[in-house]
Amino acid sequence: MISYDRLWETMKKKNTSQYRLIKYYGVSAGQIGRLKKNMYVSTHTIDMLCNILQCRVEDVMEVKPDWTKEIENRPDLD
Repeated sequence: MISYDRLWETMKKKNTSQYRLIKYYGVSAGQIGRLKKNMYVSTHTIDMLCNILQCRVEDVMEVKPDWTKEIENRPDLD
């Protein structure tokens, strides 16, 4: 699962609000909504956020493995 919790922490550290991202940097309200719900956003959006906030990808998102989900017919990786 992808989590954008780090984005909100980075925004707080950089004193940047959601309003500022929308009003001054052209991030759509829809993208903000998707980020809040940990839904898919494009790599273009991630790149734009990193440039705006002058940070790394790791400061915006993280991958949290969800070991509880079972995927049927998953091929062995060995």
